[in-house]
Amino acid sequence: MKLVRYGDVGTEKPGLIDGDGTLRDLSGHVADITGAVLGDEALARLKAIDPADLPVVDGTPRLGSCVGDIGKFVCIGLNFTDHAEETGNPIPEHPIVFMKANSAISGPNDDIVMPRGSESTDWEVELGVVIGREAKYVSEADALDYVAGYCVCNDVSERHFQIHLSGQWTKGKSCDTFGPTGPWMVTKDEIADVQNLDMWCDVNGQRMQTGNTRTMIFTVAQIVSHLSELFTLHPGDVISTGTPPGVGMGMKPPVYLKDGDEVSLYIEGLGIQTQKVRADV
Repeated sequence: MKLVRYGDVGTEKPGLIDGDGTLRDLSGHVADITGAVLGDEALARLKAIDPADLPVVDGTPRLGSCVGDIGKFVCIGLNFTDHAEETGNPIPEHPIVFMKANSAISGPNDDIVMPRGSESTDWEVELGVVIGREAKYVSEADALDYVAGYCVCNDVSERHFQIHLSGQWTKGKSCDTFGPTGPWMVTKDEIADVQNLDMWCDVNGQRMQTGNTRTMIFTVAQIVSHLSELFTLHPGDVISTGTPPGVGMGMKPPVYLKDGDEVSLYIEGLGIQTQKVRADV
């Protein structure tokens, strides 16, 4: 299933995308797409619904973050071998973990708003992992059983804030609109091999990032298991698992986003998201 949330900010409704690509309303069955409906039994009930019995949503409404009421937005840094190399960093021995503030979460096609004074806002296409059941001390072998599905994330980053304002990476990762998530969450049964998904990012129509999840240093299973040893993962938590090479910071000289740019991001089987960039005033 492809589960979505659509409508104005703060009043999104649950929906799904049927086999023909039509948006259909799920609000007669669930109140929202949150951790409360991401367990195996709840997803099975939704999957049993005939999409043809659901109302068609007219027009092209705004899409919100594909998961509502996200508890934790956990991110993994330097998790692609070729990205670590382009930034001049050693291959990590353990997953590098940081948090993105929930106030950064936005819809997949909402504007990226560069904060005042930003001159180093960067793009990062990433695989998002949505947790479906409580996970604590989970083995690598069982880790994917705790996953509800996957989505596209853009781990937008302000590099000057991240690197030069002292403190940890969170400063450059948590600005408002720096967490576009979606367009939809694809349930894990539709993804045959999460460690073999092509991904790319374009800026103004120019291909900047090209990668595949097979070059991840730590697999999804390893990440979920590792995080579950540090803290409990709850249904509806989202993990953004790192980016392939081609970020602006890695270019010589670096290239960053500017007012009026357009960013498009894609992961195989998970859809495309596109954002306009504008400067905050």
